[in-house]
Amino acid sequence: MLLSMTSEITPTTWFLAYGATFIIGLSKAGIKGIAVLNVTFMALAFGAKESTGMVVPLLILADIFAVIYYNRYTQWNYVFKVLPWMVLGLLIGVFIGKDLPEKFFKIGMSIIIIITVFMMYWWDRKKTKSVPTHWAFASSIGTVAGITTMVGNLAGAFSNIYFLAMRLPKNHFIGTAAWLFLIINIMKLPFHFFVWETISFQSLSLNLMLLPGILFGFFAGVRFIKVIKEAFFRKMILVLTAVGAILIMLS
Repeated sequence: MLLSMTSEITPTTWFLAYGATFIIGLSKAGIKGIAVLNVTFMALAFGAKESTGMVVPLLILADIFAVIYYNRYTQWNYVFKVLPWMVLGLLIGVFIGKDLPEKFFKIGMSIIIIITVFMMYWWDRKKTKSVPTHWAFASSIGTVAGITTMVGNLAGAFSNIYFLAMRLPKNHFIGTAAWLFLIINIMKLPFHFFVWETISFQSLSLNLMLLPGILFGFFAGVRFIKVIKEAFFRKMILVLTAVGAILIMLS
């Protein structure tokens, strides 16, 4: 259960929670692949299942900042290709999330992510400019991303792989992902409210108190993204995604 009063929250819990929101801001500003850390910090602060509901409104707030800032770069055709499959995966995640063994889920997802990252690295080394066009690529990535976003707010790794495979430039990558996740995270709200009951008015009040962490993280991330090169951006996403998968497995 979430703590009943903010006065009962320990300094350690506040530190973990603000660390998580700062990382959410960084991630939504474009430093992809580190989102697993916010999931870990929030789980340590509030408990694994309860934290999934705590995180969703925070993600939506950060998504709104990202959409406002990067909206002009959004490539809607890529959103529409993967969104229906993510919705399908989300619905699957709603029904399997309560009974799915957490350790099995984490290990399986981590293995898939690491294998895919190595495939992307090999693909980049080939210097090919081609992108996957078969519907099976978007459908498989989207469905798994939908399941993982509902069960653990961990779809970022799969969306990273998808947008890297589409070879979107840095700002187009960030802007397109921003809209995709704003839509998906809003769709998750009623399930957290009425099915899993992991969001309450009390948790929403805590979310508002954590808003400054998102703001600081987002603006720090934007400044960093402005100065990095496209080639470094791709390498950074691949490395952070792989490291995140290992952290998921070990957590």
